[in-house]
Amino acid sequence: MQHRFSRLFEDLKHLNYSERLRKLKLWSLEERRNRADLIELFKMVRGISTVPLESYFQLAYNSRTRGHSWKLAKAHSRCDVRLHFFSVRVLNRWNSLPQAAVDVTTVDSFKNHLEKLRNKQMDFFMDF
Repeated sequence: MQHRFSRLFEDLKHLNYSERLRKLKLWSLEERRNRADLIELFKMVRGISTVPLESYFQLAYNSRTRGHSWKLAKAHSRCDVRLHFFSVRVLNRWNSLPQAAVDVTTVDSFKNHLEKLRNKQMDFFMDF
């Protein structure tokens, strides 16, 4: 649907999909999924979600790590299938967030931090 919508604009038809999204200031479907994952994890960390954080994640208790104070430990797996689970695919992106983003107390302010992060580092929400 988003591909089709972006082609409705006559002056953007000649551009490729990523350029159309950039001109329209829209997030790609991949970016929206990754953003939604981070928002859900933020709700779990703050206790806003009905799913408790401890049911899927453990805090990383390694004092040598850089970054913020809410780093989560990665569970090891021998299967590639597990890489697509929510509890695995969100970890690298979450652990690379700045301290200011995870210190906020409301979901809206967390979303604002994600928007600023995307504006500063365009590929942050891309999987590559």
